[in-house]
Amino acid sequence: MAQADLHELSEEMDIAFEPTASTDFELARMRHSAAHLMAEAIQELHPDVKFAIGPAIEHGFYYDMDLPQPLSSDDLEAIEAKMRQHQKAAEPFVRKEVTRDEALELFGSNPYKVELINGFAEGETITTYQQGAFLDLCRGPHVEATDRIGPFKLQSVAGAYWRGDENRPMLQRVYGTAWFTQEDLDEHLKRLEEAQRRDHRRLGKELELFTVSEEIGPGLILWMPNGATVRYLVEQFEQQEQLNRGYQLVYTPHIASEKIYKMSGHLETYRENMYSPMSIEEVDYYLKPMNCPGHIMIYKSNVRSYRELPVRYAELGTVYRYERSGTLHGMLRVRGFTQDDAHIFCMPEQVIDEVEGVIDLAEHMANVFGYQFQTYLATRPEKAIGDDAVWDLAIERLKTAMDRRGLSYKVDEGGGAFYGPKIDIKWVDALGREWTGPTIQVDFNLPERFDVNYIGEDGERHRAVMIHRTLLGSMERFVGGLVEHYAGAFPMWLAPTQAILIPITGDQIEYCHEIAQKLKDAGLRAEVDEGRDRMQAKIRNAQLRKIPFMLVVGKREAEAGAVAIRLRTGEDLGAVPIENAIELMRNLNESKSLVLNPSSNA
Repeated sequence: MAQADLHELSEEMDIAFEPTASTDFELARMRHSAAHLMAEAIQELHPDVKFAIGPAIEHGFYYDMDLPQPLSSDDLEAIEAKMRQHQKAAEPFVRKEVTRDEALELFGSNPYKVELINGFAEGETITTYQQGAFLDLCRGPHVEATDRIGPFKLQSVAGAYWRGDENRPMLQRVYGTAWFTQEDLDEHLKRLEEAQRRDHRRLGKELELFTVSEEIGPGLILWMPNGATVRYLVEQFEQQEQLNRGYQLVYTPHIASEKIYKMSGHLETYRENMYSPMSIEEVDYYLKPMNCPGHIMIYKSNVRSYRELPVRYAELGTVYRYERSGTLHGMLRVRGFTQDDAHIFCMPEQVIDEVEGVIDLAEHMANVFGYQFQTYLATRPEKAIGDDAVWDLAIERLKTAMDRRGLSYKVDEGGGAFYGPKIDIKWVDALGREWTGPTIQVDFNLPERFDVNYIGEDGERHRAVMIHRTLLGSMERFVGGLVEHYAGAFPMWLAPTQAILIPITGDQIEYCHEIAQKLKDAGLRAEVDEGRDRMQAKIRNAQLRKIPFMLVVGKREAEAGAVAIRLRTGEDLGAVPIENAIELMRNLNESKSLVLNPSSNA
C-alpha cells in the first residue's frame, strides 16, 4: 500500500488505521488520541464547531471539522497551548458502548456524526470515547490518558470535502504530528523542512522546468525548455534500454470508441476515472485512460505463432484520467500524463521469465537514477473481472518471479488493477519517501475478453497471457520525483545546462564561445554567460541554477588554452587544459555518473 494513503483506511469513521508491517500500532494509537486531544481544545475555544472524522495517518493525525470562521496559524498556537493543558491534566479516555438510538441522541445536532451512525450495519457495536468534557463517536483504541500522548505539533490547515466528495460540504482539516519523544519530533520537523526545500513545485519554478496555466486547465503540465530537456533525456535512455531488451515501439491514438472500452471492462469498472465522451458520427469516443486496448488490437492485427512469442510492445503514451481538483499536486498528481506503458504477450509457461526480465530492468533503472526501492504484491480489488482461480494463478506467478529474483516484498491487499494482480516497486528517495515506480501486472482476463490467441506447436489456437508493465510510470510524476530526489541538482547527464563558460572580462568572451562550441561538438550542453555581473555573481547565479560545471576563463586561462573548473558544490578543481575538462565531463555524461568529482564523491 502506498504509505501516503494510509489514512484512507479510516476515512469512513473516526478510527485509528490498522497496524501494518511498517506502521507501529502503539504510535498510531497515540496519534489517534492526539487527534481527540486537539478536538477537545478546539471545542473549548470554538463551541460552535461540528466535527467529522479525525484519524491517525502516517507521521501524524488530522481532524475534519465544520467551523464558521477560518482557522489561522495564530489559532493553531492557541489550540496547541490548550492541548498541553489537557495533556498535563492526565484525563482518562473512557470507552462506552451505546445503542444506535443513544448515539443519535448524543450526536443528533451533528449531521456528519449522524450520517456515520446511520451507516452502521444492524447489530454493529457503536462506541463513544470521552476525555474531560469532550465526547466523540469513535471505535478507538486510545491510550489510557492524555498524559500518555507524546510531544506534538500542529502543522497546517487545509480544505477537505466531506468524505472526499466535491459535491459535499467543504470542511477545514487541521493536521498535526505526534511522536514518542521530543527527539523524534524534532527530527521529523527537520525532515519536513528538507522536504519543503526540495519541493518540486518551488524548484520547478526557480529552475524553469514546468508551469501550469488556468487558461489551459488545472492538472495539465506545460513543459518548459529545461524540463523538456530532462524529460527527453530520460525518455531516450529508457527507449534505448527497451530496444536493447527486445521491445518494439508502437503508438496509439489519444481517443478511442466506446466499443473498445466496453470490451476491455473500463466502462464497467473505471468509468468514474474517465472523461465524459465526445460524440462523433453518433458514436461516443473517450480520451484514453490506458494504452492496453490499443496494444491488444495491434497484436491482433495478425495471426501470431508461438515462435513469435513473447511479443513486447512499448509506448510513451499520453493518457487522461479524471482527478478531483483538490487532489492535484504539481507534477505528481495530474489529469494528463505520458506513461511508459508496455505490454508483453506470451505463453503461460513464459510468464515467470518475462516478469523476472521486467524486474531486472526495473532494478537497472533504480541503480541508474540512484534510488533504493521497496516491493509490494497487490492483490484483487473489490471491483475486478475474472474468477478467483485465475487471480490465484496470476498471483502465484508473480510470487514465483519475485522469489527467484530474491526480492522481499509486502502484501497490499486489494491494491491490484481490475484485471489482474500486480507487483508495485516503489522508489525510495533521498529522504526515505516512497514514490510510485514500476508496476508489473499479470493478466489472464483481458486476453479472454479480447480473444487474444497464438497458434501453438500443435497447430491449435491457445490463449495468450498479457503482462502490463510501466517502468518509470508517468513522465510527469517521475521527473517531479527526480527534482525532489536530487533537490534540483540533476546529475551531469540529466542537467539541462551541463557547463557554463564564465569570462572574467569581455576580452575572454570570444574564447569562451570557442570552448562552448567544442563542448557542444563533444555532445555536451554548454552556454556562455556574457552578462555584466562580476565573476563571483556569475558563479552564484550558476549555482542557483544548479549547473554542474562552471568554467571560469581569465587572461591566463585563455592564453594557456585552459579553463578553471568550479563545481556547483563549491569545489574548485583549478585550471586544466580544455581537452582534459572535456574528457572529464564527457566521461561523467556517458557513464551517467551520479557524482561530479569521482575522487571526492562531490
